Amino acid sequence: MARKKEQTNHKKVNVNATIEGGGIIVDQPITETIEQNYMPYAMSVIVSRALPEIDGFKPSHRKILYTMYKMGLLTGARTKSANIVGQTMKLNPHGDQAIYETMVRLTRGNETLLHPYVDSKGNFGKAYSRDMAFAASRYTEAKLDPICAEFFRDIDKDTVDFVPNYDNQMMEPTLLPATFPSVLVNSNVGIAVSMASSICPFNLKELCETTIGLIRDPEYDLHETLKGPDFPGGGYMIFDRAVLDQVYHTGRGSIKIRAKFQYDKSNNCIEITEIPPTTTVEAIMDKIVELIKQNKVREIADMRDETDLSGLKLTLDLKRGIDPDKLMTKLFRMTPLQDNFACNFNVLIAGQPRVMGVRELLTEWLAFRTECVRRRVYFDLKKKQEKLHLLKGLEKLILDIDKAIRIVRETEEESEVVMNLMIGFGIDETQAEYVAEIKLRHLNREYILKRTQEIEDLIRDIAEMEGILKSNKKVQAIIVSELKDVVKKYGKPRKTMLIFAEDVAEEDEAAEEIPDYPVNLFLTNDGYFKKITPQSLRMSGEHKLKETDFITQHVETTNDTELLFFTDRQQVYKSRTCEFEDTKASLFGDYIPAKLGFDENEKVIGMIVTKDYSGNVLFFFDNGKVAKVPIKSYETKTKRKKLSNAYCGKFALAGFFECGEEDEFVLTSSAKRKLLFHCAVILPKTTRDTQGVAVMTLKKNHFVEKVERYAEGMFANPHRFRTKTLPAAGALMREEDFGEQLSLLGES
Repeated sequence: MARKKEQTNHKKVNVNATIEGGGIIVDQPITETIEQNYMPYAMSVIVSRALPEIDGFKPSHRKILYTMYKMGLLTGARTKSANIVGQTMKLNPHGDQAIYETMVRLTRGNETLLHPYVDSKGNFGKAYSRDMAFAASRYTEAKLDPICAEFFRDIDKDTVDFVPNYDNQMMEPTLLPATFPSVLVNSNVGIAVSMASSICPFNLKELCETTIGLIRDPEYDLHETLKGPDFPGGGYMIFDRAVLDQVYHTGRGSIKIRAKFQYDKSNNCIEITEIPPTTTVEAIMDKIVELIKQNKVREIADMRDETDLSGLKLTLDLKRGIDPDKLMTKLFRMTPLQDNFACNFNVLIAGQPRVMGVRELLTEWLAFRTECVRRRVYFDLKKKQEKLHLLKGLEKLILDIDKAIRIVRETEEESEVVMNLMIGFGIDETQAEYVAEIKLRHLNREYILKRTQEIEDLIRDIAEMEGILKSNKKVQAIIVSELKDVVKKYGKPRKTMLIFAEDVAEEDEAAEEIPDYPVNLFLTNDGYFKKITPQSLRMSGEHKLKETDFITQHVETTNDTELLFFTDRQQVYKSRTCEFEDTKASLFGDYIPAKLGFDENEKVIGMIVTKDYSGNVLFFFDNGKVAKVPIKSYETKTKRKKLSNAYCGKFALAGFFECGEEDEFVLTSSAKRKLLFHCAVILPKTTRDTQGVAVMTLKKNHFVEKVERYAEGMFANPHRFRTKTLPAAGALMREEDFGEQLSLLGES
């Protein structure tokens, strides 16, 4: 017990003290380590780096924009990006490259944002391109976009709090007093610790109108004005009311976006000009190339990236007679040309991360903007009250200007001028200081009367401001007026158009057209597969095979069939005939284990070719049992490529065959007995790995060594090997059973 208590006390030793005391290593509970070291880091990433706040900005964005504002880049000319990056390091010490990469995504040239915040000149890369790199900061130039005026218009009127920067040398704003809900206008994606944020952009005009609707009616239907996300890359949004309701109410949901294309009939090509925001043109091309190599897409003759200064363009040259709409339907299903944008509206509210829907997020923004307006009005009120106070002191001077001059002239010391004016006119020190600072040229009645005439305007303005501070409706009216002004100045038509999910569903469910023509399928003992057309087969010579290999199966069928490859690991791999290239007899063909991704050392033992999964398959085991399984058991609703437990693995497999209604089979035991039976006497089992039923009785240490499909003429007296009841032992071969076969052997 004493030792245990000593260990417990030992664990509570302060780690910092032990490190300072000579690097002594001590035990520390993992929970304590996480609490002292990991938790502060995690909170720093969540609160100060990865998640946006209610003004729509992460700290890195806000620092860049505020630095540019202080540099005079809102109205001035562009400056080198390197200059901006250098100045931003006074607020953001994370390194110039990190700052520049953040700035790049804010620029008009990069096309990441629906409403860019930085007006750029030079190569800033493209959001839709993975390989188009942006130029170094010493080559590019930038300034603030005019829309940024909505962030800094009231920033000097105490609308938001300011805090010291990392070295306490200057002050920076904690938020920007945005006059519109910028948090939903531009996309914002961030990954923190144990949480993330992914905000899709909405059209500025629609969002401002929706906000106005919410101000006037808290139960306002968002769908009336907010049609859905609007992405900078355009494309088409598949409109699904249920999904949008989920996003609007919970802040989570997955929105489908598909590319925009047009068909150029004269050149027989498809031109893709707008793609989803979650992918790049290079990723799309890579996927199409992969599909072409896998023979899943055969309609494309050539593909080119023709992106230039006018914008994105991916051109697909089509083969003759191809329907472009059907091809695009296939590409939408198989490539990132149609992709999902996963929404997760996780925003910091008062330093706490919260996942909110559009309605709740706009409500929070209205609360934030209301506070900004109140603080601005209060700031202006105080300024006007101070000015009114000074002018009221000046008003008293009008009564006797000569007296004021006499007081100043007769005062012996300058320090006593203010005091004597206070006594002479009954004004306070602030008013006296203001009066004393009036220039000699202004000591005329006309100047003083003009100044004092402002008193009435100030009184009226002050009364109006005090009324605003007392009335929420007046504050809301100001917000509505500002939102309308933003719409008028910066509103733009939607870039992302809408298509209905019902229409798309019909297209997606359309069956893929597969070229249908006769083919010959060959499978070898070593697992090589060949698909050869009848024409090619007639013109070919002998099959090219490896030295010890031989053909085990030959099936005449069509190109629209499905293939089931059974393996020695009780697994079946599914594929389609059309997924294999037409080949020649003079080639080895496709190696099935590599083509379909078999497990290590797994071998193919046979294949079944089917169109509708009709019929049955017989599994013959060496213990004399036979299992009859419907081929329908291997059909799946989803496009699964691999099925386990394809047949029973408890016994060794002597053979397996696809059987028709009238097929008979011959079993040969190691005792050289043969049994002929009709497959109809065995009932099918729905369980794939069934052990089957006993068909051939075997003596101890004997087994079934061979299974054959019976053919006419195989036996002279086939009735000897048939039996009315199963299981049966079968019969031994006699000389007369060989019939013509025996006589032929004698002649040779």
